[in-house]
Amino acid sequence: MNKRSSTAFGVALGVILGILLSVSLGVFADRDEGAGVSLPVEDLRRFTDVYMRIKRNYVSEVEDHDLLDNAIKGMLSGLDPHSAYLDAKEFRDLQVGTSGEFGGLGIEVGMEDGFIKVISPIDDTPASRAGIRAGDLIVRLDDTPVKGMTLSDAVSMMRGKRGTDITLTLMREGVDSPLRITITRDVIRVQSVRWEELEPGFGYVRITNFQARTARDLVNAVESLRESGPLQGLVLDLRNNPGGVLNGAVGVSDAFLEDGLIVYTEGRLQESQFRYSASPGDVAGGAPMVVLVNEGSASASEIVAGALQDHNRAVIMGSQTFGKGSVQTILPLAQETAIKLTTARYFTPDGRSIQAEGIEPDIKVDSLMVARSEDASAVRVSESSLQRHLDNGGDGNTSDEGNDARQQDEANAEAVEPLAQRDYALNEALNLLKGLAILGKRTGS
Repeated sequence: MNKRSSTAFGVALGVILGILLSVSLGVFADRDEGAGVSLPVEDLRRFTDVYMRIKRNYVSEVEDHDLLDNAIKGMLSGLDPHSAYLDAKEFRDLQVGTSGEFGGLGIEVGMEDGFIKVISPIDDTPASRAGIRAGDLIVRLDDTPVKGMTLSDAVSMMRGKRGTDITLTLMREGVDSPLRITITRDVIRVQSVRWEELEPGFGYVRITNFQARTARDLVNAVESLRESGPLQGLVLDLRNNPGGVLNGAVGVSDAFLEDGLIVYTEGRLQESQFRYSASPGDVAGGAPMVVLVNEGSASASEIVAGALQDHNRAVIMGSQTFGKGSVQTILPLAQETAIKLTTARYFTPDGRSIQAEGIEPDIKVDSLMVARSEDASAVRVSESSLQRHLDNGGDGNTSDEGNDARQQDEANAEAVEPLAQRDYALNEALNLLKGLAILGKRTGS
């Protein structure tokens, strides 16, 4: 490196360090003077030292923009599995995804030991039809190893144009050799709410994920079930529901609760602390409810299950839920980028933190009994099994995120046995509701 380049490089490094120092000073200036927070000058010097060595010694020239982008990604990925840097494309994809339509495979994923772990396949998507299961560990995307990839990069690779193929190499509990599954991408239009009548007076509503319109669609579904007569019981199915929009979960909970707290959040900043309460009115008319959950029920699903459980509005049945009790806030940045940052933990009305623990069902149904024979080797994956997962934030004790489903496969309904007979857990839920209905008639309630 000649003298002129060395001088220019030193000036550039000085500018970077100056920016870092001014940003840090600005942040600390907003805090109380007595907070006892010192500026990490030595760590910032170490950062610029690494930056300088990469620029001087790396085998090929690296753009400053790429180095700084990677530094930002590293800062966020080192926090917890759900915080991330979103470049312009990823930010757009996130906005599209929350609207309920995007191109890809249809799976909710997280990071585990540098690989991609499937949290839950979304119903009626290429991934679920191909047999992808919760707990599968994705080690290759086509011929590209995922080790060393960021979660955002992996998700970008899995998304793509409709009709294109991608081959996933999976490791699965109970299977000795890797599995190679080729999936054809499709436009994922997630139908958030589905419903049907199990038997006269007994309804079934499934929520596959939580979107902005989910609460409205749920109300329409339950009202449609009540058109043929009063409900004697309702099953709300949240199994393998990976979560979604927080307001969707609040709206669904509110639909069944007359009053009281639904969920509250606690974070370091005042703006991260919210309390959501129910408004009068129960769309189910007070009919007994069973909520089905499993290890694939996460985040917003756990808010709903926890709220209905704490208010004794529903019996929770199934297996321990995933345990994602943290809130991610999207913070837009310059150049149409953003960061997704974990800013709070959420708590059930009784003050239970769900983070890394999940919701314990009132009635446990062994997931192996629920699974079909080919799914018997499915392994439980939970928030607490993810690397760098956020801790519970406490000692585990209390503490002070019309849809008309008649469209769906009516032509095939006559050719298959009733849903409750094909689904062990659902059959158990229906039997419980029948028992509660009989008990209610006998007691006059």
